Amino acid sequence: MTIVTALLIGACVGVVVGALGAGGGILSVPILVYLLGQSPHAAASESLVIVMVTALVSLPSRARRQQVRWREGIVVGLLSTVGAVGGSWLNALVEGQALMIAFSVLLVVVAAVMAWRTRRTYHPAPDGAGGTTTAAGAPRRSWWLVAVAATVTGLLTGFFGVGGGFAVVPMLTLVLGLDIRRASGTSLVVMVIAALAALAQRMTGMVEIDWALTLAFTAASAAGGAAGGPLSQRARASTLSYLFVALLLAVAVLTAVRALR
Repeated sequence: MTIVTALLIGACVGVVVGALGAGGGILSVPILVYLLGQSPHAAASESLVIVMVTALVSLPSRARRQQVRWREGIVVGLLSTVGAVGGSWLNALVEGQALMIAFSVLLVVVAAVMAWRTRRTYHPAPDGAGGTTTAAGAPRRSWWLVAVAATVTGLLTGFFGVGGGFAVVPMLTLVLGLDIRRASGTSLVVMVIAALAALAQRMTGMVEIDWALTLAFTAASAAGGAAGGPLSQRARASTLSYLFVALLLAVAVLTAVRALR
């Protein structure tokens, strides 16, 4: 019955995520904990598997559309591994209740970042309103800033079991000057590398992963995402982004309430 439940919930999550046009890795941990009965630490590890498999499945289609900058993705991904390993180590030191409270805070931060990105994308500031650029008008490549951002992203990936796309995409866009489609595609490479590094560190400890449940959830979520994708064509992209922000805030509140109990 647990596997059947994972299939049903995974499919529903996939449909919602596909319709709203946003990554679902950030929702995996609270769903695994509160709906599928996993411990917070196990859920973080299982979420890494979900993130990695989902990114691997999505990469070929993005690559065929030439939306993946492999060099940048590999470099940023390798830079993120130190943070990913450190985050995985820290995860084991924090008790489950504190981990879920911290996760609810992360959800609020992600919602704020997504709202800012949506406003910036669909309601841009007037020309010349800000931003450091070169003479050609492209953002300067500040590799030290890339290294810091990649390390922080890896830390979040390892600690919470999330993909970190909410941090990687803006960084690739603002610092490396990639357009939103190439930034989204390239972020998948970063997610695979960071998740793999975090999982490798966890495997050296006492991590317990329910592989049947995790793979069932992943497969159903991917199928649901394919089914929900066409629904996104019926609404404005900005509206869908704001709906996802509202969903994140609702999950953040429910997670905090459950954790405090």
